[in-house]
Amino acid sequence: MSQPINVAVVGCGYWGPNLIRNFNALQECKVRYVCDKEEKRLAHMKQLYPSVEPTKDFEKIVGDKEVDAVVVATPVHLHYELAKKALQAGKHTFIEKPMTQTSEQSNELVQIAAKRKLTLMVGHTFIYSAPVRRIREIISSGDIGEIQYISSRRLNLGLFQKDINVAWDLAPHDIAIILYLLGKSPVSVNCQGKAHINKDIEDVTNMSLDFENGGFATIHSSWLDPNKVREMVIVGSKRMIVYDDNQPLEKIKIYDKRVEAPPHYDTFAEFQYSYHYGDMIAPYIKQTEPLKVETQHFLDCIKTGKTPESSGVDGLRVIQILEASSRSLKNGGARVEIDRNLGAVSAQT
Repeated sequence: MSQPINVAVVGCGYWGPNLIRNFNALQECKVRYVCDKEEKRLAHMKQLYPSVEPTKDFEKIVGDKEVDAVVVATPVHLHYELAKKALQAGKHTFIEKPMTQTSEQSNELVQIAAKRKLTLMVGHTFIYSAPVRRIREIISSGDIGEIQYISSRRLNLGLFQKDINVAWDLAPHDIAIILYLLGKSPVSVNCQGKAHINKDIEDVTNMSLDFENGGFATIHSSWLDPNKVREMVIVGSKRMIVYDDNQPLEKIKIYDKRVEAPPHYDTFAEFQYSYHYGDMIAPYIKQTEPLKVETQHFLDCIKTGKTPESSGVDGLRVIQILEASSRSLKNGGARVEIDRNLGAVSAQT
């Protein structure tokens, strides 16, 4: 595709302006439309980007044959409807996380995109960050040994959502990172939580993911914490990694620590754990805005036909886990198995 890719961004609220800024900065892209219900938001975007056409009419976007791709950055309950219309109009589609409200909706979008050979991508921004990509390289190299468990905390005071709970709002980031690092999906989920501010909308949750062969991950999400925390600990049989996204420079620290049990012993007195304490290494990481990498990747996939690293199928897998967590919440934290059969999904997009 030699001509610039014409993009329309739908939703100019919290995250949409970041997408507009990044797409607008890419040479092979032209942001043709921005769409929102609020006149003030549209006027502000027009002031920042004079060449962009503001509109409140989504039908105008899907009806414009010169629009190649649609970016959906609206509240979650609108994702499915807008993305479906965009795909049916032959537009490549980017959807912010979480992909949809149900796995059935996500699966249908995957099917439409596959049938029409369109790029469908989900905004799992953190897998495009340099620290997460470096962690995946370290894990793949075998440097930290076999992964024993992953513990993740994503906490802050607000922003409270009205249509989804904190697990659906914050945990998609951590779930996407964990699936990206491990390269596989969990077999079951347990989730507990409480709603303190808005009735029936949990603002604190604890989620546990069980994987085959003993793999285990926990995700603590909260809108009701005094401090902003963005931390993930990956414990391997040889070494351990702490990923703190709030750190300005040393976001990854590798600890040469482990615990070893003796291979055999004859008496209890002979049994002793062996604790290994080594060095801490903070590898240098060249920082690049993840959203810049993500938006460029979307354009590259449109041009080449490659499957995005956060494809529609990946988005569907995250929704399946979130749905299972919701069922577990309603059943007091009971274990809920995840149907890893993607149903009617015939191809990745």
